[in-house]
Amino acid sequence: MTKSELRKIYKQKRQALSVETIDILSLQIVNNLLELPIWEFSYYHIFLSITEQKEINTDYILSILSGKDKHTIISKSDFQTSKLTHFLLTDATIIKKNAYNIPEPIDGIPIASNVIDVVFIPLLAFDKRGHRVGYGKGFYDGFLKDCKPETIKIGLSFFEAESHIEGIFENDVPLDFCITPTKTYRF
Repeated sequence: MTKSELRKIYKQKRQALSVETIDILSLQIVNNLLELPIWEFSYYHIFLSITEQKEINTDYILSILSGKDKHTIISKSDFQTSKLTHFLLTDATIIKKNAYNIPEPIDGIPIASNVIDVVFIPLLAFDKRGHRVGYGKGFYDGFLKDCKPETIKIGLSFFEAESHIEGIFENDVPLDFCITPTKTYRF
């Protein structure tokens, strides 16, 4: 299927999930994530969940990062340029939802993409080769290209892999891992 077809299907699948189911599946994803050999790094980029889009609850990952005393990086979206700017999440960081209900920092300590070791990536669908379907704005592809080559890219998904996504572009940056409630995919 094409990206646009998958985007539509997986948005509907997510909307069918209850808040309780999202919470249970999110915990299962986090438990699988804890098994990955990624916890020796320092800088971790994470998205803050858009509850209206029924995204994975990343609060659990935030708690783990805080408990392990890691540097947690969050982003602010610029819809004019399709670019993300990154900030260190601190106790003083003020978070506000933008016009698209994305929780974002108002401002803070800027962090360059090329220092980030691990990126947790939101997605709607992915395939068995590590390609992903997001919301279609290209924010993460641009961001991931600016990261260092060894940055670990981890998708988080409620659903299992598709066999193939049609219409993959040269600019699409594949995942290294994708974590679901029942399985860890390595690419």
